[in-house]
Amino acid sequence: MPRILIIDDEDDIREVASLALEATAGWEILTASNGQEGIQRAAQEKPDAILMDVMMPGMDGPTTFKAMQENPETAGIPVILLTAKVQGIDQRRFAGLGVAAVLFKPFDPMTLADQMAEALGW
Repeated sequence: MPRILIIDDEDDIREVASLALEATAGWEILTASNGQEGIQRAAQEKPDAILMDVMMPGMDGPTTFKAMQENPETAGIPVILLTAKVQGIDQRRFAGLGVAAVLFKPFDPMTLADQMAEALGW
């Protein structure tokens, strides 16, 4: 059973995504409320994938991703960014980071697991 780490500063998003992935796919969910906590949890827990918000106070998603890529313990974990930014220039910038995929808010809780599995090749 895949283990997914959700990193998002919004409690509601973490809760909805967690419930959706547990209910529709049976995945085990870990959560973190900011980038720094996410880096620590990823290093400790070694999840199979990370679903991470782009816009977070302090350390945003792209900065968190970059820090994870520089750490051998977390560099191999695929990351999917979650964003409300749908502008083409933002999409290209995120894609250029080397993340597995970029998904958009608001997401459909019933199809989130399928979207993630497809992006990760599962």
